[in-house]
Amino acid sequence: MQSKTKKIRYIFFIYWFLLAYIVAALVWWFIELNRQNEQMTIFELQQLQPGQQQYYQQVKDIQQIQKRKTAQYIGEGVTFFILIAAGAAFVFRAVRKQLKISQQQQNFMMALTHELKTPIAVTKLNLETLQKRKLEESQQQRIIQNTIQEANRLNSLCNNMLLSSQIEANNFLISNEDINLSELTIGCVQDFVTRYPQRIIQTTIQEQVYTDGDQLLLQMAVNNLIENAIKYSPKESIITVVLAEDKNAITLHVKDEGKGIADEEKKNVFVKFYRIGNAATKAAKGTGLGLFLTKRILQQHNGNISVTDNYPTGSIFTITLNSSAQKN
Repeated sequence: MQSKTKKIRYIFFIYWFLLAYIVAALVWWFIELNRQNEQMTIFELQQLQPGQQQYYQQVKDIQQIQKRKTAQYIGEGVTFFILIAAGAAFVFRAVRKQLKISQQQQNFMMALTHELKTPIAVTKLNLETLQKRKLEESQQQRIIQNTIQEANRLNSLCNNMLLSSQIEANNFLISNEDINLSELTIGCVQDFVTRYPQRIIQTTIQEQVYTDGDQLLLQMAVNNLIENAIKYSPKESIITVVLAEDKNAITLHVKDEGKGIADEEKKNVFVKFYRIGNAATKAAKGTGLGLFLTKRILQQHNGNISVTDNYPTGSIFTITLNSSAQKN
């Protein structure tokens, strides 16, 4: 990593050195051309005879030619300078963007490796325990349940990566069906209550809230928000899920009591691979895909997602959707 950083610094040093050299050469050529223009003007004035009839007119014409050439040199110099500056800025921004993307992808791979190793290790340990030891039925069921949870975690991670690649390639067609969002949200919450029995998840879910869309995608969006709240809030804190409908507009709030998100970070949390803090550390969780996918899913459903502060601490992620006709 340090070697790569030094290499990048070396490349940028060469870049700025060459840019400074080009600008300096441009200034030097302007000075030289302008000096040559002045010398030519002096030479032509020396060739004139003061006693000639049109002497003053000839002097005036020579001086005008000098001014036009000076203006020409200035105009060409400014044009070249603007083109060089614009090109340099474009190259600099493009390289910096690529370096940022490369760093994000590297952090993503490190985080992904960490996310994959944990459930694989737990699953392997559980299976070895079942293979080598004779356990009571209750213990076996608990280990099997834990293994299923880790398998579901792997499945969710794979679904996120697959959906992300399909969305980026515009290769995913969503279905359009009438969905009972109330039942969907309750099902998502119950799944997390089963997976994390020690966590407190409070719900206020209005009944018979319907929307049109893809059930699998909307379920993934809700799951991502609840999982995000669990990851980034203390174990003893409360997570609140509120679903309501008002005048054909549906709002889903997922509130946590974590550290919250700084104002300058709020617009970035929905960017692909973006993660707050150091995504390369072993303690970090997630891959930086959850909120990105959630935003894209909401966009495909003509909805929106936003994040605000939860006082006194934490964050509130809010989904807004259009409702469909209610069904009994």
